Amino acid sequence: MSTYRQPGLVLTDHSFEVPLDHADPGGERIRLYAREVVAPANADRELPWLLYLEGGPGFGARRPVGATDWLERALKEYRVLLLDQRGTGRSTPANRQTLPLRGGPREQADYLAHFRADAIVRDCEWIRPRLTGGAPWTVLGQSFGGFCAVHYLSTAPEALDTALITGGLPSLGARADEVYRAAYPRVERKVRAHYARYPQDAETARDIVAHLREQEVELPGGHRFTVEAFQSLGHPLGSSDGSHRLHYLLEHAFVRTPAGPRLSDTFLEGARALLSYAPMPLYALLHEAIYAQGGTATAWAAERVRAEFPQFDAEVAVDKGEPPLFTGEMVYPWMLDADPALRPLRETAELLAERTGWTPLYDPARLAANEVPVAAAVYHDDMYVDAGHALDTARTIRGLRTWVTDEFEHDGLRLSGTRVLDRLLAQTRGEA
Repeated sequence: MSTYRQPGLVLTDHSFEVPLDHADPGGERIRLYAREVVAPANADRELPWLLYLEGGPGFGARRPVGATDWLERALKEYRVLLLDQRGTGRSTPANRQTLPLRGGPREQADYLAHFRADAIVRDCEWIRPRLTGGAPWTVLGQSFGGFCAVHYLSTAPEALDTALITGGLPSLGARADEVYRAAYPRVERKVRAHYARYPQDAETARDIVAHLREQEVELPGGHRFTVEAFQSLGHPLGSSDGSHRLHYLLEHAFVRTPAGPRLSDTFLEGARALLSYAPMPLYALLHEAIYAQGGTATAWAAERVRAEFPQFDAEVAVDKGEPPLFTGEMVYPWMLDADPALRPLRETAELLAERTGWTPLYDPARLAANEVPVAAAVYHDDMYVDAGHALDTARTIRGLRTWVTDEFEHDGLRLSGTRVLDRLLAQTRGEA
């Protein structure tokens, strides 16, 4: 355990050995890493703990540089724990380099079945008494971290002093098909809003699709850049600055060469940075599994449901003279072939998509009897989490107070400064 400082922060590294399978506490262990953050003036004080659960799945906790955005507010009264959820960050990694240590694809898939919200919450419960002495803590869940927080409320509410959720109220019962069936119209709205803001991008996008139909293109690092891969560049459109970032990427699309117009190195490098799953392979491998409950396989739900929305066929759109629609955070089976970071894991991903018998993640009866103060920010037209599903869940959780707003997108916690966290804390305390 080491302690070090940044301006306005005292940081301490923590490492824990937790059971891979909490149903077998004497079995194999994996490592969890977490970073404790406290304000220098409070470093020696007894403070309540706030556990931050990052979005994803598959993202390590954010790395702070000073007391900025929501962290500034949290450090006024909390000691904050930034947890690298299992398989992410400095916790025992799970990627194309390490998963072969488990054996073949079947063994890898069985291993990764222990990496959903239920195991993450059991990890938190393993850690909590070692840090708080058994006292309950506050959980702040962003996006998928909010899904974990709702599981926490379903299984161990006695461990929570308060629950704060931002853009992360899951449907309690919708299967992956229903989640994506609700998602495609939201994505279409975001794409059309982007073209309304930047109408010049419509022609550029048509030209890129036409180019990719005629040319085989590879991104730096070996990623196959197909029409479908190009459409996946719409993933950032659900964030506050995503439309602007996409526009600035597209304005560098083409460069003149002796062989005629070609996609520029600048554009291709920017596309690689957005499309590569090398930093977060669990996002691709487990994304649909976060919606899996009961005995039904997810079976590449995003791909299957997409067929119900023919307007997302980019080549047909271009043939009609229309701009192609981008897609969102959907994970498709072709990505396992296109991305070098995923290719060795293709069979593992297929086995996870075929897997049945996923355990239920939420307990509606227990949530209906909830006594933990809970507040949730619901973003009105959130591209990633359906607001209708979120509000249905909010009505199920006893005492939950919502703040429905269109002032922010999905990343409101990060970009609002202290405002989102301020508002949620005030709601749980009857001050707003």
